[in-house]
Amino acid sequence: MNDTIQQQVFEIIAKQAKIEPDAVKPESTLKDLGVASLEAIELIFDIEEHFNINFPEQQGANFDSDTAQSLVDAVQEALNDKAATGEGSK
Repeated sequence: MNDTIQQQVFEIIAKQAKIEPDAVKPESTLKDLGVASLEAIELIFDIEEHFNINFPEQQGANFDSDTAQSLVDAVQEALNDKAATGEGSK
């Protein structure tokens, strides 16, 4: 796992939650961090824009149980898929 990806995702979460990045832990849920469901949708858009990726439509987040680490994993998976398909290598 790329620590810089985790760090970047945690910083985006912290900005949305209006907390310090150090407060975001891998096991933290968005709900634990005070991110409401509407804010979480904006958070997903921010992450997609930051990494120039798109999460699959069917990948709905469960804000009560999904952790910050699960978002990091989803970003890594999307980046891997993007690299495998050769997107962005123009």
